[in-house]
Amino acid sequence: MTGLYYEEFEVGETIEHEKRRTISERDNQQFCDMTMNQQPLHLDAEFAGDTEFGERLVNGLYTMSLAVGITIPDTTDGTIVANLSYDNVEHPNPVFHGDTIRVQSTVTDKRETSDGERGIVTMHVEVFKVNDPEEPLVCEFDRTALSLKREHEA
Repeated sequence: MTGLYYEEFEVGETIEHEKRRTISERDNQQFCDMTMNQQPLHLDAEFAGDTEFGERLVNGLYTMSLAVGITIPDTTDGTIVANLSYDNVEHPNPVFHGDTIRVQSTVTDKRETSDGERGIVTMHVEVFKVNDPEEPLVCEFDRTALSLKREHEA
């Protein structure tokens, strides 16, 4: 277990997640297949070639899901009760096959539950494309989790 207990989260703290991931065509295809999303912008090179992007885009939900997965070891691995919400999701720039992403999480809020036995933590998660010299933001969202407190560990 590597996650943080409620008490260990500090509002304003930014966690730079060390893991990075290069997204392959196979990753995108498999995610689209598993979620039954057959959007040609993600899967059809000829169709996507005629769009403003000029090539297939990685499914935005995959980018977001991958970002969540990258954050888990440093935030909630083994210390989470439940994810409560994902809010304010934005995809300001596209992700293409072969792009490598990095993720950072900033703790924006925390509060104890009414019984005082657990805590609710909100993090603003940002995803950047690192193989572009400008490292553009490609996805951002707020993740709210119900966390264990150390003294009430299950």
